[in-house]
Amino acid sequence: MNAVLIAVIVMLVLSLLRINVVFSLTIGAIVGGLTAGLSITDTMASFTGGLGDGAAIALSYGMLGGFAIAISKTGIPELLVMTILKLVKRNGDTQKTGLAKALVFFVLLLMAIFSQNLIPIHIAFIPLLIPPILKILNLMNVDRRLIACILAFGLITPYMSLPFGFGLLYQEIVAKQVTAAGEAISTSDVYGPMLIPAIGMVVGLVIAFIVFRKPRYYKELETNEIEEVEVTIEKKNVIFTIFSLIAAVVVQIPTESMILGALAGVIILYITGALKWRQADELLTDGMRMMAFIGLVMIAASGFAAVVTDSGDVEKLVTASTSIMGDNKGLAVLIMLLIGLIVDMGIGSSFATIPIIAVIFVPIAQEFGLSPAAIITLIGTAGALGDAGSPASDSTLGPTAGLNVDGQHNHIRDTCIPTFFIFNIPLIVFGWIAIMFFS
Repeated sequence: MNAVLIAVIVMLVLSLLRINVVFSLTIGAIVGGLTAGLSITDTMASFTGGLGDGAAIALSYGMLGGFAIAISKTGIPELLVMTILKLVKRNGDTQKTGLAKALVFFVLLLMAIFSQNLIPIHIAFIPLLIPPILKILNLMNVDRRLIACILAFGLITPYMSLPFGFGLLYQEIVAKQVTAAGEAISTSDVYGPMLIPAIGMVVGLVIAFIVFRKPRYYKELETNEIEEVEVTIEKKNVIFTIFSLIAAVVVQIPTESMILGALAGVIILYITGALKWRQADELLTDGMRMMAFIGLVMIAASGFAAVVTDSGDVEKLVTASTSIMGDNKGLAVLIMLLIGLIVDMGIGSSFATIPIIAVIFVPIAQEFGLSPAAIITLIGTAGALGDAGSPASDSTLGPTAGLNVDGQHNHIRDTCIPTFFIFNIPLIVFGWIAIMFFS
């Protein structure tokens, strides 16, 4: 049995059995290492050696969490929520009208997209915006699985298809790894080919609106009660907050560091007084605590990725698959996409998946005569597959963190499973079509 398959299956089964994701990743890594023939000592050495790769990401999320909480105290999120709530409740029963729902869906989708490109704070906005908006969702009897799909779409599609923010970072990784594997390309080459797979994500979102269109009822608990009061916002704080967001983007893009970007934003809030000194330490600590679990998952996922890589079974998995491929180019492309899905499901990070699969897939793709555009699409799509649906992905952990504050949204059943089927199937279909078209 292939160690990669075993490790991923063990991790997924344990997660489905409601075992903590961090423990599931750790146990899956140990089982995978032992299956590959590594000793328990070597397996743990590989696992712990890989943990450091996730430390920067974890610290980034912690810093962004603190930045997000600091921004929340300016009153801007509350004003947004209250404005929507008033529109929803206007003229009696309008909370069930299509216009009110469309407004909420549009705002959440826009925020998710902006968090990847325009204001790259990633998932830090979710625990900030979603908990207070649950009241509105409950009034409209919105199925939270649909919201999970909307957020996942906004978190994944922009980095796949747009050369800004996290999208630029993702496309740089694709270009660097494909070039290192023997197919010389530039970052600017990645943008065009990845637009077709992105259409698959759009199709998935449309399917989500159809599948989860029926009302779903949730208990109204104190944790998501929203007081119907006027929110007073100081104009100078709004200006300083906008300035801090711009500064965070300006610093992050050239340095490619979310840590420096968040730090710049927080410093400006400090200096301008938009963040009160006597409240700052407590607020920033709360924000970091909010993102701590996701940080731990990403650290554990890095250890898992290290064991998977050191096992050597990723290459064996591909080699075994080539015996099935024969001379069938279409089948070969499909199998490589599925392998990318399996690897990403276990690691939980598209960015970390690219280096693992590129070194193996590029030579195989060249053997089958795939063009540079087809190879780019193959690596970019295979890397993104599994981000939606993986229990260890921040694209699923983030939505769950916001939607489950009242204990009525299960991470596996209500986020991972719906997003897995809604997005990965059309992404495979459109990715395969694009690769064959470019080949």
